[in-house]
Amino acid sequence: MASKVWFIPVKDGESRESIAAKARRVVKAAGAYDIVNPGEYVGVKMHFGEQRGVGFIKPEYIRPLLDDLKAAQGKVYLTDTNTLYKGRRFNSVDHLMQAYDNGFTPDKVGVPVIIADGLLSKNYTQVEIEGKYFTSVNIANDFLHADVVFVLSHPTGHVAAGMGAAIKNVAMGAASRSGKQMQHSDIQPEVDREVCTACGLCIKWCPVEAISMVEGKAQIDLEVCYGCAECLTTCKFDAIENKGEGSTQKLQEKMAEFAYGALKEKEGKMFFANFLIHVTKNCDCDSRAQEKVVSDIGILASYDPVAIDQATVDLLTKAHGGDLLQELWPENDYNFQIAHAEGLGLGSREYELIPVDED
Repeated sequence: MASKVWFIPVKDGESRESIAAKARRVVKAAGAYDIVNPGEYVGVKMHFGEQRGVGFIKPEYIRPLLDDLKAAQGKVYLTDTNTLYKGRRFNSVDHLMQAYDNGFTPDKVGVPVIIADGLLSKNYTQVEIEGKYFTSVNIANDFLHADVVFVLSHPTGHVAAGMGAAIKNVAMGAASRSGKQMQHSDIQPEVDREVCTACGLCIKWCPVEAISMVEGKAQIDLEVCYGCAECLTTCKFDAIENKGEGSTQKLQEKMAEFAYGALKEKEGKMFFANFLIHVTKNCDCDSRAQEKVVSDIGILASYDPVAIDQATVDLLTKAHGGDLLQELWPENDYNFQIAHAEGLGLGSREYELIPVDED
């Protein structure tokens, strides 16, 4: 049976208030608040955005949803996990300050922020699965401890996975730092010495000091590198390429297995919304302000992460008049993550798109 995906359109230039009202409307139309029982802990998983980033889901968009969840008597909190790469989301202290700086404060959103994997990303559980790559996956405890999860995702292109949407939001965003490393382990970045300008940015941002300047060009020590892909997104000159054989397929399928591990005990208690607004080539982990690559499309809602990501791809393709994600990242076929997630039983690519009235 096809999964249901609800959709409400959003046009370029709509106000934050209008988008917030539409987000509330599409979630209500799906009946999402019915999965919350009084007193249950409701983890709202999202990305709080980086410094200078502009594409992340804005706090104003979600305040009405959070108010509705509280009206359902849920104990609601926003959540994410610490990153594998250096930056303001590398530990919980700086991560919380980054979230606050981007407007995710209790006075603005009405709920607290909890970093699900703890101060230094040691707060996790090894969840057993039967996967192609893993028999267990490292999932943040305060994601697992939620009785209900609402996953709010901002779909974008992705330098290593082709696309980041609901599946990636859970796969990376619910994983501990060690879990993120497990997923990235097949990425092998290599510097094109003819293109490298020796600007040093990749050296600055490498979390494990795997990059050094050798004869006036950046050089990566793969014995030290753990494949976080930070250098791939940091380089402004496209001088670094991923040379790992089959690495995008492996990365994406590992992502699907982590998402499955994070959600396998949440059947009937999980809900997803994808905000197809200010879609960018790179993900929101990129700390640069990025231009949108397609006009704003709308907001999708579903109980099925596979269906909502497939619908996301289809709507992007329709709006662009061709496969936008493949054009952005021709070397990274995003379909691996969706197909493997479906194969694991996380959801179905078959869906029924249900329009929601704008008024």
